[in-house]
Amino acid sequence: MGRVYLDHNATTPLHPEARDAMIAAMDVYGNPSSVHAEGRASKALIETARSKVAAALGADGADVIFVSSATEGAALFCSGRHLSGALVEHDAVGAWINADLPVDKTGRVHVDDPGSSVLQLANSETGIVQDIPEGLALSDMTQAFGKLPLSFNWTGVTAALVSAHKLGGPKGIGALVIRRGTDIGAQLRGGGQEMGRRAGTENVIGIAGFGAAAEAAARDLAAGAWARIEALRDKMEAAIAAQAPETVFTGQSVQRLPNTSCFATPGWKGETQVMQMDLSGFAISAGSACSSGKVRASKVLTAMGYGDDVATGAIRVSLGLETTEDDVMRFAENWLAKQKKFTARAA
Repeated sequence: MGRVYLDHNATTPLHPEARDAMIAAMDVYGNPSSVHAEGRASKALIETARSKVAAALGADGADVIFVSSATEGAALFCSGRHLSGALVEHDAVGAWINADLPVDKTGRVHVDDPGSSVLQLANSETGIVQDIPEGLALSDMTQAFGKLPLSFNWTGVTAALVSAHKLGGPKGIGALVIRRGTDIGAQLRGGGQEMGRRAGTENVIGIAGFGAAAEAAARDLAAGAWARIEALRDKMEAAIAAQAPETVFTGQSVQRLPNTSCFATPGWKGETQVMQMDLSGFAISAGSACSSGKVRASKVLTAMGYGDDVATGAIRVSLGLETTEDDVMRFAENWLAKQKKFTARAA
């Protein structure tokens, strides 16, 4: 049988509509800043994609600033600001904040001063979804975009981060979305691109792919496609829990992303599980892809109060819209076989 990809929170396969849009954009060669017809054609691709991303995010009337990644977007917004957040934030945001907000056992974060705080909408490792307070300075919506019904305008946040490759778009393109009139200083200077916020000739091909992927993701979400994936995730977890009751699942008591499962067998290293499952044909992770290869306890689970035996042993299984019941049940069967061998040795 072929390999089974269960690491969609790290990155997603390129959506066919995004691929088609990118191939078409390759033939539009004008510089978007040029005023001639060729330049205007490139500029039109950018503005069409900008409208598609804004519509999918419920951000009509906001400024969608295309950047290379959500990481760059975080630097663009956070630089020069004094912001509070929690240890559960992705490192791209965590690098810019004071990690002083408390996290409870369920993974929820309490925010006292929204105007000077950041709070992710959904955690990449556990899938736990937060309640976003009105007036929040910044929310990392990267994992939630395309998977959860949401509206940037309704949340009342000042700014949000999103990334194309988390919803079927290409790598190397993301967006910082801000309320119109919000003052931010450019980090890259030299031109007036992106409303003066981000200089440099735009990545037209990537932007076109982002727009197409966002449009497709919004359509799939509206059609209820993620309800099927949530049911598969729950069936997989039930199968594992029935045969391995010592398994610790995180976030089951609160709202999670429909595709995400984070669980551990205390003492069984997550990195070991990832390698063993890889050899068996399953791609999973032991946390955020951006921190992979670093053998250490998950800061997210540690912040939630778990000990090292769980925080170093957790794996993340994240499904995609093409994931089948056979995929998840074969994974569960293979994982359980290895888990039984581990527990037998550890006994």
